[in-house]
Amino acid sequence: MGREIYISVGSKVNGFSFANLGMFTGFADGIYNAVYSLVILEIFRSSAIVGVYVAIYSVFCLIVGLFANELFRVFSKVRVFYFAMLMVAICYAMMSFSILPRTFVILDYTTGFATTLIAVLIPLFMSDFSKNIGMARLNARYHLWGNAGALIAPSVAVLIANHFGNRAAFFGSAVIYLLGWMTFKYFRIVQEDKQIKPVSPRRTYRALIKNAVAFFRLPGMLRAYLVNFGYYSLRALRILYVPILVIENGFSKDTLAVVLTVGIIPYLVLSEIMGRAVRKYGKTLWLMLGFGSFSVLAACAAFATGFPLLAIFVLWQISGAFMEPVHDLLFFDGVQKSQQSRFYGVFRTSVNLPSVIIPMIGAGVITLFGTTAAVWTVSAFVGAFVMLILVPHKK
Repeated sequence: MGREIYISVGSKVNGFSFANLGMFTGFADGIYNAVYSLVILEIFRSSAIVGVYVAIYSVFCLIVGLFANELFRVFSKVRVFYFAMLMVAICYAMMSFSILPRTFVILDYTTGFATTLIAVLIPLFMSDFSKNIGMARLNARYHLWGNAGALIAPSVAVLIANHFGNRAAFFGSAVIYLLGWMTFKYFRIVQEDKQIKPVSPRRTYRALIKNAVAFFRLPGMLRAYLVNFGYYSLRALRILYVPILVIENGFSKDTLAVVLTVGIIPYLVLSEIMGRAVRKYGKTLWLMLGFGSFSVLAACAAFATGFPLLAIFVLWQISGAFMEPVHDLLFFDGVQKSQQSRFYGVFRTSVNLPSVIIPMIGAGVITLFGTTAAVWTVSAFVGAFVMLILVPHKK
C-alpha cells in the first residue's frame, strides 16, 4: 500500500470493493451528463458558449487535480473521500431546483472540486488494495459497474426531465452519490490522521512545479499522458455535443435516451472481455484499434444527419469500449506503487486539460463553419494524432 497507513479495514474489503463503487459514480454521472449540456445551453443560449463555459470550468478542475497531492499531505485520503462524496450529494440536490444562473454556476464549481477529488481517489484506493489482483482486472471491473449504472441513467434522466425539467434530474444523481457515501462507510476504513503543518504558498507552488517536471522525466510518462489526453478529448466532445446534436437534428429527448442507453451496451459486453484481452495481447493493439476507428467514424459524423448520425453515435461506442479499460494503464504499469499518489495528480490533469482545450477549439470550429456538427472534425484529428503517437511503439 505504499506509504499509506491504514489502521483498520473491513475484513472483506479489497480492490474490487472500490472498483464496485463505479456502479454509483457511473449511474450518477450518467444522469448528470445526459442533461448537463442542455442545462448550460438553456443558460447561455449558444452551443459555442457551452464549449467556452466547460473549458473555463475544466481549468478549475485541472487546478484541483494538481493540488490533490498537496491536500493528501494534510488530510487522509479516507477523510477527503468522505467529505467529497457528501459534498457532491448536497450540491447536486441544490442544483436540481430552479435557482438563479449564478447560483447554479457556484454549485457547479463546488461539485467540480469534489468530483475531481473522487475521480483521483478511487483509482488510488484500487491500487492501494490491489494486492495480487492487478490494475487491469480492477479497471475492467470498475468500468463494468460504471457502465452498468450508466445503462439506465439516460432513461432515468429523461423521465425526470420530461416531468420536472432538466435541472430536476440532478436530484437523482444526488441520491445515488449519497448511497455511494453510505456504502463507503460500510468499508469501515480507518486511516492515520496527518499532522496539519503551515505550508508556504511559494513552497507549495515550487513543489508542484518540481513534481510535474519529475513526472514527465519518468520513462514513458509523456506518452502515457498524451494517450490519456486523447481519450478524454474524445470523451469530452462526445458528452458535450451528442445531446445537443440529437436535439438539433429534430429528435426528441426520448430518442436521446435511447441513443445514450444503447451506446452503453458495447462497454458492458466488452468490459470483462477486454480485461482478459489486454493481458493476452497487450495494450497498444486495443488503443490503436479504438482511436483509429473513432477517428474514421467522427469524420463521417461531421457530414451525417438524421438516423445515420444516430447510428454513428452508437457505433463509435464500440471504439470507446476498446479504449476504456486501457487508456490509463500506461501510467499504472509504468510507475511504482509507492510513487503513484505523488504523481497521479499530475497525470490526472490529462483528464481535465482536454476539457479546457478541446471545447475551446470546438467552439472556434463551430463559429468558423456555422454548424455544431463541424465539431466532429476535431475528434477525427485527435484520434489520428494519438494513432501517430502509438505507431512507433507498436508491439
